[in-house]
Amino acid sequence: MIMLLVILTALGAVYGSIGRLRDTTAEDAYLFLKLFTVAQDPLPSFAAFLGFLLPLVSIALGFDAINGEFNRRTMSRVLAQPIYRDAMLFGKFLGGLIVLAVSLLTLWLLMVGLGMLFLGLPPSGGDIVRSVAWLVVTLAYAGVWLALAIALSTLIRTPATSALAALSVWLILAVFWGMVAPLVAGVVAPVDPLDPASILNSFEWRQAISRLSPQTLYGEVTGILLDPAARSVGPLFMHQLHGAVIGSPLPTGQSLLIVWPQISALIAAMLALFTAAYVVFQRQEIRA
Repeated sequence: MIMLLVILTALGAVYGSIGRLRDTTAEDAYLFLKLFTVAQDPLPSFAAFLGFLLPLVSIALGFDAINGEFNRRTMSRVLAQPIYRDAMLFGKFLGGLIVLAVSLLTLWLLMVGLGMLFLGLPPSGGDIVRSVAWLVVTLAYAGVWLALAIALSTLIRTPATSALAALSVWLILAVFWGMVAPLVAGVVAPVDPLDPASILNSFEWRQAISRLSPQTLYGEVTGILLDPAARSVGPLFMHQLHGAVIGSPLPTGQSLLIVWPQISALIAAMLALFTAAYVVFQRQEIRA
């Protein structure tokens, strides 16, 4: 049901973006990439839809990965076979990640096909590389939430409770964190209207706190990879524009270098959560 919701909302976002892009001339060099980022009111863009709904799919795949086996009384029977605990946990995580990868690849191919069908413009090689890189980052973003759901499934013995805990974390980080970050930054680094340095310092604190949310990291990566003209995820200073031609696209490698810290943070969060689940599961007692 959740996957069907994602597909339907994605189709709605694509329909809205194609409707707006039909008014754009073919001289736009980034027309294909705008399929993912252009929105038409009241629908958000395709990338925004994935950033908001993809965690729900990941949580649905992992909230009962471990405690569901305990509740069905099948854990001891499974581990009675020549199967190691780490192989079982890794199989649960890898299986969910493969499902997410197949789903994302299907949606991406659907976007490419609809774009070529309705816009009549094939994507360039650079567009393909950027969109595939964004697809891999999207999978890592989904992997963070899948690892969180499996970790909570390992810590909490009741599937319903682990599902509610994962959804609560998602609501805090996806919905309310944007409100919390400015408040915390204002307390840690108050702004002095007469001191420009304090304004910049407060903004940096706000940005650092907001980046504790995977959705913020994913949004920054999306903004850079799907917009070749973007040069910074924060304030853009004059020395960053030295020697640059305004409006000229950055090479894909340069765009990846800009958001490499965000990509590394997403991968590190996924590995850290899976490691926590691994340590807890290895120490749990399995009774018949």
